[in-house]
Amino acid sequence: MSDVSVIGSGFSSLSAACYLARGGHSVTVYEKNGTVGGRARQFGEDGFRFDMGPTFYWMPDIFERFFADFGAAPDEFYSIRRLDPGYRIYFGEGDYFYQPADMKELQESFDRLAPGSGAALAKYIDSARFNYRTAVDKVIYKPGRSPLELVMPETVSRGYQFLDSLSDKVSRSFRDPRLKQVLEFPVLFLGARPEKTPSFYRFMNYADMVLGSWHVEGGMVRVAEGIKRLAESMGVRFVMDSPVDSIDAEGDRVTAIRSNGRSIPTGAVVSGADYAHSESLLPAGKRNYSEKYWSRRVFAPSALLYYVGFDKKIGNVAHHTLFFDTSFKKHARDIYDSPGWTGQPMFYASFPTKTDPGLGPPGREAAIVLIPTAPGLVEDDGIKQDYFEQVIKRMERMTGERLSDSILFYKSYGCSDFMSDYNAYKGNAYGLANTLMQTGFMRPTVRNRKLRNMFYTGQLTVPGPGVPTALVSGKVAAGEALRWLNAKKV
Repeated sequence: MSDVSVIGSGFSSLSAACYLARGGHSVTVYEKNGTVGGRARQFGEDGFRFDMGPTFYWMPDIFERFFADFGAAPDEFYSIRRLDPGYRIYFGEGDYFYQPADMKELQESFDRLAPGSGAALAKYIDSARFNYRTAVDKVIYKPGRSPLELVMPETVSRGYQFLDSLSDKVSRSFRDPRLKQVLEFPVLFLGARPEKTPSFYRFMNYADMVLGSWHVEGGMVRVAEGIKRLAESMGVRFVMDSPVDSIDAEGDRVTAIRSNGRSIPTGAVVSGADYAHSESLLPAGKRNYSEKYWSRRVFAPSALLYYVGFDKKIGNVAHHTLFFDTSFKKHARDIYDSPGWTGQPMFYASFPTKTDPGLGPPGREAAIVLIPTAPGLVEDDGIKQDYFEQVIKRMERMTGERLSDSILFYKSYGCSDFMSDYNAYKGNAYGLANTLMQTGFMRPTVRNRKLRNMFYTGQLTVPGPGVPTALVSGKVAAGEALRWLNAKKV
């Protein structure tokens, strides 16, 4: 038995802990905050409960694969329900799009916006299906050690997709600007502009439109709690309210972690904390990357969030509703090209009480509003208030419903909160952008090059941002750690 310390309890850390325990090791998870799940926490007030982090449950097959690795299934730990429609997108007053769960109905919806586009969608999704199967079955579980990991018949035959952008591919197949936005918005979850995202990533459209959007009863925190129960059943120990202050090393080995004034000997460390923060815990000469390296990375956006309680039910919105009634490209430029506060941001709103009434008092509506922002911005109370008022006014205009008089309360959460609560570099919400030069083996490495028993997991390393990929990242990091731990026994 070897003692392994896991830092953080986000999805990647929870996943890594499970695989390490299955591999026969004694595992202890040290969590800075009082609850597991990392960003997948909940905020409660006046009978409302809000997911503070992820609200989309996508790629259910990856969750199924994760639990199957332990002889289990997701429904043993939490319940999910497919949303139909998956979401609603507003392009302007009276101009909106519903995404039905049925593919035939979805093609008909495309045809209503642009005749003939339904057939184009079927062809596009067929190609996206191939990419999805290639990504999930062949690519994302690779540890990112070498460019040769991407060399296989499926990728070589479509190598141009790593040089062609998603935006270019969509534009060749669809002309209606609204349909382009429908197909381009899922890559926002990859943290990059469609013009900078390789067209290979259109597999996200398959995940979105075919596999669908799901809701977890009780919120995404139930998934984290479920994986915690799974981990505990295999002997994993959780130590809460225990931030790791530093990591000690001698020669080419980590020897101990320091938490709450204690030095705790350890045989190996897997850190699911923010990668740059994890490195800052190490002696300067034992880090993979410098501050200069991190400052030159292209980070995915941060976010300004609002958790809002309304005293009535709201019409003309779906569980997931996107407000694209302003310039998508202008907002992207304000995030990536000249970082600053954009004048009229696009935003996303979740109304979980549409599907799960237990998340709010009877007859009332919970809303979670997210505005993508440039990482590193400092928001003051004036900015938070101005954006909130703008969001409410635009929601009123799009839905045709008076809302400002029905607000019971709201709480904001921004870049500075991501930094303080999660030690997120520049307050990023989604890690590194999945640009070509930050894909696969070009992402920060899972292994520490100077310390043989130090490993990293999470959204800044392979395979990238998102809850399903976090589960994959945990498996990848645990696999690398187990290779070293098992070789050490021989």
